[in-house]
Amino acid sequence: MSRRPQWTASLAVQCACTALVALGAAYASYRHGRTFALRFGADPTTAAIWPLIVDGLLVIATVELWKRTADTGRRTAWAAFAFGISLSLCANIGAAESLTVLSVIVAASPPIALLLAVELFNRALRRSSVPQDETSETSAETARHDSDIESRTARPTAEQRMWQHFVQEHARGRTPTGAELDRIANTHNYGRRILREWKAAGRLSQLENEPEQPSILAA
Repeated sequence: MSRRPQWTASLAVQCACTALVALGAAYASYRHGRTFALRFGADPTTAAIWPLIVDGLLVIATVELWKRTADTGRRTAWAAFAFGISLSLCANIGAAESLTVLSVIVAASPPIALLLAVELFNRALRRSSVPQDETSETSAETARHDSDIESRTARPTAEQRMWQHFVQEHARGRTPTGAELDRIANTHNYGRRILREWKAAGRLSQLENEPEQPSILAA
């Protein structure tokens, strides 16, 4: 089933802000990641490449999260994203000049902000996604349902057919039996009961008193 996001002004703003957060986090992550790698034994070349590996993993996982994938694929993408965020978080904190509370907050903010931005934007994409096939199937089902309602509304009930036949035969000077009404409405042992109900409700006596207006009585 295909799904397409319905782009609105709010979704476009969220997309732009997520891109800004991602660019800022990537810049901070690269600088801190390079410093972290140099501080803990990497040579200059490796230290320059190491942040790219971490950021590349985050980009791949982020793109995968934004796609409409199966549950298994989403779990793998989230695992890769969480692993990349953890590495970036360690590198940012490990590269801090001093491990005071404020320095740790400053160092940890970019990867945490990226994590939250991606999750918020991912939720916005899911809310705005419209399943195209489901929409067409729902429209077709609604049309069929409306058609069934119209057909049921237009088709007279068994009692209505019985009453119409009874009025017509009464106008000709005869009274139909319950068995005859069952044949007209294709029912079984319903004609006698409906005759008793009409009699108890006074419809038969009213028909006797006003024989010229069977259509009004039938209504």
